Amino acid sequence: MFSTADRAHMAEALALAERGLFTTTPNPRVGALIVRDGAVVGRGFHERAGGPHAEIAALAEAGERARGATAYVTLEPCSHHGRTPPCADALVAAGVARVVAAMADPNPVAGRGADRLRAAGVAVDIGLMEAEARELNIGFLARLARGRPWIRLKVAASLDGRTALAGGESQWITGPEARRDGHRWRARACAILTGIGTVKEDDPQLTVREVATPRQPLRVLVDSRLEASPGARLFGAGPVLVATASADRERAARLEARGAEVVVLPDASGKVDLGALAAELARRELNEIHVEAGPRLNGSLVAAGIVDELLVYLAPSLVGETGRGMFALPAPASLAACPRLALRDVARVGDDVRIVARFQHQH
Repeated sequence: MFSTADRAHMAEALALAERGLFTTTPNPRVGALIVRDGAVVGRGFHERAGGPHAEIAALAEAGERARGATAYVTLEPCSHHGRTPPCADALVAAGVARVVAAMADPNPVAGRGADRLRAAGVAVDIGLMEAEARELNIGFLARLARGRPWIRLKVAASLDGRTALAGGESQWITGPEARRDGHRWRARACAILTGIGTVKEDDPQLTVREVATPRQPLRVLVDSRLEASPGARLFGAGPVLVATASADRERAARLEARGAEVVVLPDASGKVDLGALAAELARRELNEIHVEAGPRLNGSLVAAGIVDELLVYLAPSLVGETGRGMFALPAPASLAACPRLALRDVARVGDDVRIVARFQHQH
């Protein structure tokens, strides 16, 4: 069904889509290419919610040259009036003869664009480089399919799996290249999540600083007893969502005075209900969550079954058995009972090694 030229054009459309990696939230990252007689006459990508969709930008560049052309789009064109008019109608009006989409639109509201195109006599082919398109929008797809964001947990450790010395010293286990790479992963996320232990010990800003980005992710703090100091560097420089199990309005008010929003989500044991928090983040249309926390919260998130992916940086060093581990998890009854992961990628970043692995029930 698809030619070598089709694949080359869709690869370029995917590269265009990636240009919106840091900015499209809560919308999907989409690229579009208009090709006529083998030549690219229009390019576009979706930059941010409320702005032109990729197809509209590509059609604007193509102008009259879109008539009789083929449009390559990384996501099935929408068919509904949202913040912008339907892209399917715009493609029909422009006289496009064929549309090649990497994947069908999973949004029940925006979908059925292919049906509208076909009804107008446009040839539609779906499924070219679908796996690549899904990876680009893994958080968006997860949120729509299951009502929970894609949760990626980042940890930096020594080769013997220690994230810090016994006293808590952890800066810096990994090198500058790994830290910069970690900030790129921060930048693509909709939110960065941490726990009260990390805030108390490290007083992090949890902002993107090592790479250029026009948008800072939301910061999310898990603080069951509202122990955070209003003077912590987390507050006062952009929105922060504090998830707690405490009904202490006085403490909450002090954080709210620093610009934080406090949401109370207790579980039966008096801690934050992490599953309910994941659902709340999805309700707020957050697609990808980047976790940078300590071993206790890391372990709790994994035990809750809501972590999809691990982003692990390993430094060529040994800290020793008194150092802190990555995950505070109960000992399994056997090796067979250990959580299993599938390796997605292993790469060298500077002097360190980066591993991307997914829990097998989600890969």
